[in-house]
Amino acid sequence: MPSSTAERRLAAIVATDVVGYSRLMGEDETQTLAALKAHRKELIDPLIAEHKGHIVKTTGDGLLLEFPSVVEAVACAVAVQRAMLERNRAVPEGRRIELRVGINIGDVIIEDGDIFGNGVNVAARLEQISEPGGICLSDDAYRQVRDKLDIEALDAGEQHLKNIANPVRVYRIDPASSATGIKRLSGIRGGRASRLGLAMAGLAVIVIAIAAWAAWSGIGRAPAPEQPAASSTATKPDSGPILPIVAV
Repeated sequence: MPSSTAERRLAAIVATDVVGYSRLMGEDETQTLAALKAHRKELIDPLIAEHKGHIVKTTGDGLLLEFPSVVEAVACAVAVQRAMLERNRAVPEGRRIELRVGINIGDVIIEDGDIFGNGVNVAARLEQISEPGGICLSDDAYRQVRDKLDIEALDAGEQHLKNIANPVRVYRIDPASSATGIKRLSGIRGGRASRLGLAMAGLAVIVIAIAAWAAWSGIGRAPAPEQPAASSTATKPDSGPILPIVAV
C-alpha cells in the first residue's frame, strides 16, 4: 500500500524506448550513446519542456514522462517522432535511433518523485506494441484529443496487453504519414462518419444542379393557354349562310 505521504492525481503518462537498443549497443556502444545524448539534448528534452511535461525517470534506453494535459502529451510525442524521422534520413538504417511511444491517461500514485499505478502500466504496454517511429494511444487518451488535435489515428481495436486485466482499445498514430498538424485518418468509426458526410454533400450538389437546370429549361412552368380554334363560315353561291361545322 502507498504510504501516507503518497499523492494521487490524474495525469497523462508517456512511455518511450529505443527500438533495438541492445543490438545498437552491442555493435557500437560509443556511437549509440553519443547519438542518444545528442537527440536528448538537442530535441527531446527541449520539446518535453515546451509542452509542459517532465521526465519522471529514465530506464536505460527509455523515458517515463508525465504531462498535465493529454493534448500536450500527444502533441509533444508527434513533434518528437516527426523530428526523429528527419534526423534519421541521412543515417544508415541499421544505425538509426528510433523510438516507440505509448500514451495513456489515468490516476497515478506519486511517491518519492516516482509515479505508480495501472495507468502507468498501460502506457508501458502500449509503448511495447507501438511500431518503430509510431505512437499508440489508449481509448481514454484518444477521446481527450480527437476533437482538439487534427491527428491521423487508426482504430486498431481492442488489444489484450500483457499483465493488464481488461482489454484496451488502441489507436495508432503514424507521424511519418502526416502533414503539418496531422489530419485524422478514418478508423473504424471515423470512416463511416466521413463517408456519410461526403455522400450527403454529393447529394446536395446533385439536387442543386437539377433545380438550376429545371429553372433554366422551363421544366415545371405552367403551359401557355391554348388558343380557341377559329370558326369558319363558308358561303355557297345562291345559298344562305352556313352554320359552323363542329366535328363530332
